[in-house]
Amino acid sequence: MAVFEDRADSGHSRPGKEREEVALLMVAWHRLVGDGAEAGAVGAQLLKRWSEPHRRYHALPHLWKTLSAVDVLRESAQDVDAVRYAVWFHDAVYEGRSGEDEAQSARLARRLLESIGAEAELIGEVTRLVLLTESHRPGPGDGNGAVLCDADLSILGAGPEEYLAYTSAVRAEYRHVPDRVFRQGRLQFLQAALERPHLFHTGSGRRQWETRARANMRAEVERLTPGVWGAAVPRPEVG
Repeated sequence: MAVFEDRADSGHSRPGKEREEVALLMVAWHRLVGDGAEAGAVGAQLLKRWSEPHRRYHALPHLWKTLSAVDVLRESAQDVDAVRYAVWFHDAVYEGRSGEDEAQSARLARRLLESIGAEAELIGEVTRLVLLTESHRPGPGDGNGAVLCDADLSILGAGPEEYLAYTSAVRAEYRHVPDRVFRQGRLQFLQAALERPHLFHTGSGRRQWETRARANMRAEVERLTPGVWGAAVPRPEVG
């Protein structure tokens, strides 16, 4: 697959830009999978899912930027194409239900990869990786998992304006959750993440994003800290 150009968009794109993204992503999909009609139909179905109107952050720009981040980290993966497949499928089902979305996305990956004749070993690895994005905690020696998790969370190390756009888009996806409850769930995620010795699992990811990610997250904690917190809520998805 060709290396992806970095793009600054976060959330849903304008119609013209979305058409451009769809076209470029379809080219990337065919480079990964091949040019068969069945492969094309699967790619079209995935892009339709990633374009669903309720998505604000987990939309086409997130797919594009995560694939781009995989290219940055590709030398740390044992099978970078398996990671790329996992990127395509990891938020293919997205309703803001942590755990259930990943499980349904993994089932979808298995079904659609079987339909295009993918090998059983690849299917097993892709579904494993998709499920891993619930925790973003790859085990020792799991290069594929480390690359996927770092790429999925690379937005944390974006520039300040892009990071703010990301947080606004995530909030929009949880617009049904009251502000004080959302803030508590978000703070729980941020504070727990900042207590870890490293946010990223690959050396390249740490060099590329760790320092800026911690600065972004600490600034967000400061923005969210004022207020009165209510009962706990399932933590907002971040990747």
